[in-house]
Amino acid sequence: MYNKIIKRLMDILVIIILLLPLILICSVIAILIRLDSKGSAFFKQSRLGRDGKVFSILKFRTMVENAESIGSGLSTFEGDPRVTKVGNFLRKTSLDELPQLFNVLKGDMSIIGPRPPVPYHPREYNEYSEFQVQRFKVRPGITGFAQVKGRNSLTWDERIEYDIEYVENQTFLFDIKIIVLTMVKVFNKDDIHGPERRKKNI
Repeated sequence: MYNKIIKRLMDILVIIILLLPLILICSVIAILIRLDSKGSAFFKQSRLGRDGKVFSILKFRTMVENAESIGSGLSTFEGDPRVTKVGNFLRKTSLDELPQLFNVLKGDMSIIGPRPPVPYHPREYNEYSEFQVQRFKVRPGITGFAQVKGRNSLTWDERIEYDIEYVENQTFLFDIKIIVLTMVKVFNKDDIHGPERRKKNI
């Protein structure tokens, strides 16, 4: 009941409340991105959603155009020259994730839930084990339990375990806890990059 109805209503209510300031903030960020580097202010990428359905996630562009086909591909690292000046700030503050609230409004995502991976990384949907595929039983989120437990410093298998723990125990209070811990993580700029070469995914 909570995941299917109450949580969805709460997502929509939060977006309605934040709609005006969200539009203003996103407009300013979009202008800064365009002034800083050539290309669109937004970045679209295919991700795996609930039940393995592929959808287009929306983010602010933080790297040069076509960055996925340059250098280290999907992985970025501390000091990656493909990351723009404005993009570096957006990543450290997680403001690059703001446009995903429109994905939430569409119903592709929720505010809280497992982060949606790209369709082919770390593996394709049909390659996840019966245990691991449980993370796809709910809408993916802008932030989630794995993000507050270690964010990009965790291996994918560790993230999946935390995701499944969330799926099996999700409640209103659990979601509030994740929101509070997310704010702490963002404020402290913790775990922005991963353990190997301080990597993270685009």
